[in-house]
Amino acid sequence: MSPLLADGPAGPTDLRVIGVVVFAFLCGSIPFGVLLARARGVDLKKVGSGNIGATNAARALGKKIGVIVLLLDTFKAWLPTAAALFLRLGPEVAAATGFAAFAGHIYSPWLKLKGGKGVACGLGAFLALSPAAAGIAALACALVVAVTRLGSLGSLVGSAALLPALVVLHAPRAYVILSGVMLVLILWRHRENIDRMLHRRENRL
Repeated sequence: MSPLLADGPAGPTDLRVIGVVVFAFLCGSIPFGVLLARARGVDLKKVGSGNIGATNAARALGKKIGVIVLLLDTFKAWLPTAAALFLRLGPEVAAATGFAAFAGHIYSPWLKLKGGKGVACGLGAFLALSPAAAGIAALACALVVAVTRLGSLGSLVGSAALLPALVVLHAPRAYVILSGVMLVLILWRHRENIDRMLHRRENRL
């Protein structure tokens, strides 16, 4: 009998882990912003900032579409991460699943390994992993956006707030590591926004 089909930790569990991680990557890779814009005759990658996320979708197609993109990008990471938790595959696998969805979004194979900045996907993953920490991060983001009207700054502050929130809430170590890795990638994806903010050229909402 093949080891992958045997009972025990080296058996069906391995297949479930592979399946849920691949499922997460494929879910994350769906470019909802691009698809919704294309349905309206707009190439989202060629308008505004060129980003495929909710903020650029809102600028190009209206706030209603922006909200829909935000919800879809959040859901596509929440769903597989919640599935990993439902299957009781452990915090490490759940974290890996959340990261797979996040990676699928920022490096989508349907967009030649290009994609969004990952904030909504990160939120979706942590809404499944640690709803309280995700709520704290979302609140920090909302407060910054309300005061400054800078969506990118709010996204960065919210992403940065997630890690200490997880530590304070005694979340599993895998979740803390995941938040740190996501933060580094989100900062990298926002490098042009950071430069514009430093030179006071960033567009306000």
